[in-house]
Amino acid sequence: MNPAATATDRYVLTTDLRDDPGVAETYREYHANVPAEVTRSFSEAGIRELEVYLLGRRLVMIVEIDRGLDLDRAFRRHASSHPRVAEWEALMARLQRPIGDAPRGEWWARMERVCRIAGPSAADGRRPPVPA
Repeated sequence: MNPAATATDRYVLTTDLRDDPGVAETYREYHANVPAEVTRSFSEAGIRELEVYLLGRRLVMIVEIDRGLDLDRAFRRHASSHPRVAEWEALMARLQRPIGDAPRGEWWARMERVCRIAGPSAADGRRPPVPA
């Protein structure tokens, strides 16, 4: 397998759920059955993996996209790909609100990586170099 063909970039983003009773449970319920159009659209936009974590009202999203793709462009492509996807994104926006530290206009704010600790390499038992 060609490593360059499978290379990805990882991003970590955060936003909050609205401060409304039951919003976290509603968010969980929607994500238990994500529409096929939404999951297919992410893949077609170059988003290889997406995970969302929840603690209280804070959401954290980990996204892996094809290396070299622009994250904002990939999400715009996703959001405009199908009417059902646009409906889903509008529904999610009604449940969320940007965090106070988010740059103006960013709904999901990109988080800064401040540390990465890599485990031992499976090949030789030594730690691989960790790029900044």
